[in-house]
Amino acid sequence: MLIAEIARKAKVSPATVSRAINQPSIVAPDSLARIQAVMRQHNYRPAPLERRRGPKARKPDLRRIGVWFVGAKANNPSLNWFQDQLLQIQSGNPRYRVDLSVLFSNTPDELPSRLPEAQLDGIIIQGMEPSPACLTRLGKLPHVWFMTRRSTTFASDFVEPNNEENGQIAADYLKRRGHKSVAVITTDPDYSAVARRVRAFIQRAGEIGLHVHSILGTANPGVSYLEITHANTENDALVRRFLAAKPRPTGLYIPVDHFCGSFFRSLREAGQQAGRDFDTVLGNFNPIIYHNLDHSPAAIDINLPTLVRKVVDHLMWRIENPGAIGRVGVTVSPTLIEPKSSAVGAIA
Repeated sequence: MLIAEIARKAKVSPATVSRAINQPSIVAPDSLARIQAVMRQHNYRPAPLERRRGPKARKPDLRRIGVWFVGAKANNPSLNWFQDQLLQIQSGNPRYRVDLSVLFSNTPDELPSRLPEAQLDGIIIQGMEPSPACLTRLGKLPHVWFMTRRSTTFASDFVEPNNEENGQIAADYLKRRGHKSVAVITTDPDYSAVARRVRAFIQRAGEIGLHVHSILGTANPGVSYLEITHANTENDALVRRFLAAKPRPTGLYIPVDHFCGSFFRSLREAGQQAGRDFDTVLGNFNPIIYHNLDHSPAAIDINLPTLVRKVVDHLMWRIENPGAIGRVGVTVSPTLIEPKSSAVGAIA
């Protein structure tokens, strides 16, 4: 069977079929799936690599990259998530040949102590935003901001979840559930991602005719979100404000999930029962937290594996295109995960 015939049946170009055979990792997944389906249907097996004509796939260069957690203490096991995600990506795609170093600095005004010895090709920044002076000291080292807490004045490239869509999805979900009075509740109102999700939720809820309560914790500017631990007294205060709200909210949006276990416990102690007195949609989906809850609320998955892949891809591009001018921003849309028992109008 000729490559041209495979291309015609798979509705792609012959060049795409050639890439699917020789460099499948660079072919769009839907095109690759169609090509491979045609090849299986006609029992087509490419010649061994050493007998093929044309250019051979070159093993990608090994890149030494770092992940810099700004405002976090070294050896914090809760920050191993990036390494775990990258290992999963590497196992499924050999083009991600990365030697990863994890770096830390206590404040936004200092570079990691291990940065010089790491001899990096590029660096991913996560946590608190480094000071302008600190970024200047990075010199020409390619770097990309990852995730949230980025200010609007941050001058470099960034990859982050779409926080506005997060809040909008939550409002639409609670509307579909039949709620008329809703509340957004969080302990971290000054955290940039939370602030953006809160604003988007309030705006969208107003547009679709919901009565909105904003129940926010105490602002704590300058504290690293990576290291925050909340006291139960703050959750109790949020619950008291929830119970005092008129009309009583029956739909709750919690933009970040790290405090939701203790918050739900405070609700239970106040006599409130999930599914009877309130519905919740979480703005994150962390399996470790989620599967330890006493009920299964809806959750909005920020698609962390896609975010990690995007930020590594973009850093690689920056490394290979050091002269590219301008700031590039990449956002990833979240996905709603509804609970299995999600009949509309469960709570009147």
